[in-house]
Amino acid sequence: MTAPITPDTTAPDTTTPDTTTLDATAPELAAWATIGRLHGWLTDHQDLAPGQEILLRVLKLSEEVGEAAQAVIGATGQNPRKGTSHNWQDVEAELCDVIITAMVALRTLTPDAAEVFAGHLRRVADRSLPPEDGGRAEAEAGEARAAG
Repeated sequence: MTAPITPDTTAPDTTTPDTTTLDATAPELAAWATIGRLHGWLTDHQDLAPGQEILLRVLKLSEEVGEAAQAVIGATGQNPRKGTSHNWQDVEAELCDVIITAMVALRTLTPDAAEVFAGHLRRVADRSLPPEDGGRAEAEAGEARAAG
């Protein structure tokens, strides 16, 4: 038996995220504010149980990924029947739709979507990328310990 899906059912957050806990630029904050508004608009225009809402948002994400794939196939002319039916700007637009749809789905799960995303991105960056200072801070700390 699977656990029930319990997304946040509070009123849509149409304010910008709390900047004290989010290291973000103005465009990032504006993007999340727009996502909050889109979430509210969708919620206001759908008569779905909360568990159904998140399931349909994730299914919508799959639809958008398929459209991005279709655009790549069209931009590269890989369908002999259709030829080159898309361009790379179409691919860009479809990838943006994927991102927006994923952000709305995340917002459907939690009103803290911006903070959840920022924290997850930070963890991915920490495990995948070298430090931005090229490791100098870690090396200096090691030298200080050795000298002390």
